[in-house]
Amino acid sequence: MRNINSMVLHGRRRHAVGVNLRDSLRAAMVTTIWGINFLVIGWGMEGVPPLLFAAIRFTVVLLPAVFLVPRPDAPWPKILAVGTFMSLGQFAFLYSSMHAGMPPGIAALVLQAQVILTVVFAAGVLRERPSRRQAVGVAVGTVGLVVVGIGRGGHITLTALVLCLLAGVSWAIGNVVSRSSGIRGGLSLTVWSALVVPVPLFLLSMLLDGPAAIGDALADFSWKAVMSTLYTACLASLLGYAIFNDLLSRYPSSAVVPWALWGVVVAMTAAWLLLDQRPNGAEFGGGLLLLIGVLVALRPQRAAAPVTSEELVRAAR
Repeated sequence: MRNINSMVLHGRRRHAVGVNLRDSLRAAMVTTIWGINFLVIGWGMEGVPPLLFAAIRFTVVLLPAVFLVPRPDAPWPKILAVGTFMSLGQFAFLYSSMHAGMPPGIAALVLQAQVILTVVFAAGVLRERPSRRQAVGVAVGTVGLVVVGIGRGGHITLTALVLCLLAGVSWAIGNVVSRSSGIRGGLSLTVWSALVVPVPLFLLSMLLDGPAAIGDALADFSWKAVMSTLYTACLASLLGYAIFNDLLSRYPSSAVVPWALWGVVVAMTAAWLLLDQRPNGAEFGGGLLLLIGVLVALRPQRAAAPVTSEELVRAAR
């Protein structure tokens, strides 16, 4: 009887369920938006203190959407924890890193330490063990990241590098908190979790940059800064994280976060085409490994085959 019950509950385990094609395309769209986002941040941040720029971004994310989108059905601590790690921590560190000289393409690269960290944190905290193929894909993608990083040379300050790595750590923790929250409304979680973001960033900017610098930046807020804010707030945050949080609520972390590796390829390609930051041989090779890693980790898988009557009879014997 135990064998029969196991078959009925789980089906034959020779096929695992993966992210379907529609959601894979949504993930690819989001990470493409995020890849371009690094260039847009650097393009618009000129003359604006980084923490102030991030605060303005999340003010636009929050208002007026918080009055239009229902609050997610989840405890306040989990909603605010998502905002603290996925938004406040990640972007405070990321914007500061780019302000300290981290190039957009390399920022996209270093930030993807979150892929490895998310898989590790989810395995330890949520007991979500990646499949062998997902682990291999993440490992190959990680090798690609290392190859690209080595190929770029040592022209990045230690401060910029550490800040970007801290952004990746914060994002990884936010992914796990979002996954554990079980909230299905990705947009509502994105909007309401932003409650915890703008005020701390404004206060930190006031403390570190001073009222005079903030006043000058707001007075001279350029059209580039406006367009950058609209892109980062509306596309990268409201659309991007709404979809990403929705995917995290329905799939294991190891099936979703490796998609972020695709954003590195997009960012470095865009930097080449728009900023003339030409990739060298190591960057080409590492980028290829990144793509292979993504394809291996996220290759669609067939659903479990149904249990037949013959198998039930054999199990009963």
